[in-house]
Amino acid sequence: MKPCEHDDLTITPEKQGADRYMKISYPFRYGRFSGIKSRQYIFQFNLNGEIKTIQGRGEGWLDASEWLKRTAGNDWVYFAAGGYTGAYDFTGEYYVPCLPYDSNGIFGQNRFQSPEVTEAFAAWHRLMDRLKTLDLRDRTEEEKDLIRRVLAMGPKVLGQRAQRLHEIIGGPVSVLPPDTRHVEYDIIPITIADGCLYNCGFCRVKSGNGFKRRDKDDIRRQILALKAFYDRDIVNYNAVFLGQHDALFAGTNLIEFAARQAYELLELQNSVMREPKLFLFGSVDSLFRADAGLFEMLNALPFETYINIGLESADPETLSRIQKPLTREKVTRAFHRMITINQAYSRVEISANFLYGADLPETHIPAILELTRNQLDHFYSKGAIYFSPLENMGPVQTVKNTFTEFKTLCRLPVYFYLIQRL
Repeated sequence: MKPCEHDDLTITPEKQGADRYMKISYPFRYGRFSGIKSRQYIFQFNLNGEIKTIQGRGEGWLDASEWLKRTAGNDWVYFAAGGYTGAYDFTGEYYVPCLPYDSNGIFGQNRFQSPEVTEAFAAWHRLMDRLKTLDLRDRTEEEKDLIRRVLAMGPKVLGQRAQRLHEIIGGPVSVLPPDTRHVEYDIIPITIADGCLYNCGFCRVKSGNGFKRRDKDDIRRQILALKAFYDRDIVNYNAVFLGQHDALFAGTNLIEFAARQAYELLELQNSVMREPKLFLFGSVDSLFRADAGLFEMLNALPFETYINIGLESADPETLSRIQKPLTREKVTRAFHRMITINQAYSRVEISANFLYGADLPETHIPAILELTRNQLDHFYSKGAIYFSPLENMGPVQTVKNTFTEFKTLCRLPVYFYLIQRL
């Protein structure tokens, strides 16, 4: 749709971005959105009128290729590129999502403490005030509709909407699977089971509750409520996260019900984004429990499915210290089952998490390398290994040197796990 210029504002009621997610080294936007440009900033809004991204223009902004992005959970994320040498090697992405909460510490300073970011938020508030004063008589109907939608989605309403999202699914999503990076973390969350099997001593993101499945009526209720919540903007989503922390243990029947109901009721076949994705967490025991029928079902779904398994370590001393109720033998079996499944099913990919921290035993990293190099006969491009950082990671340069050496030797793709919630 053709932009309309008025004074110092350029208003674009609707714009079409890319229809699939790509790994690309310059700013790129996806799906359908609206935009308002001022002399200093580019503000982009989703189809409900909610602010989606803010990007600075020219002087007074940190980097012309970087931007702020708001999630459906009302968190802001700063997508950074400049200054992160080798960011793609470390994360698998050209842009590193920097969050306002304690996470991803090796990737530089907290951008939310910078005056440029503070000013960007102030500019958004000023834009809202400016839109209230615009004379709409000479505006097109498309412009009027956009301005009304934007004004209806002020900061207070956005906070309320995030609260509503959490009410629908039963609480905030404390962590998303690392593979959701493939869709820039833009997922629709559906809780099919609460809690997890282990509740390990080291973990800071689990609920602490035991595992309990949701029933099908509750899952269907969530999906219908989410369809109403995402409203017009639902056409920009092609990815679903089945939560919480061990949806794989929910079993074939419940996973298939949730996935197919989500695809049909959310009308993902009508999404402007192609190649639908399904994400879920699993555990070692849920991986052992899952038979071939489960993976054949997943492979036949209208999704590409990504399952993330927490292995944490292959070292007995480390497993004991982090209070992970697993043995080295079980971790080894689970790892090789992951490799086998990844080779057998074209539309299913399992990735694995291992911990990284300065306080872990010296035998921890060598044990992982023994598993991921010495027990594989060649490099496998499918099935990433993610290092999940603990609170004390140690000196940044030491972390980067250790990671680079490990990545060089490992026979699987290796990245850091960038913790993001919703």
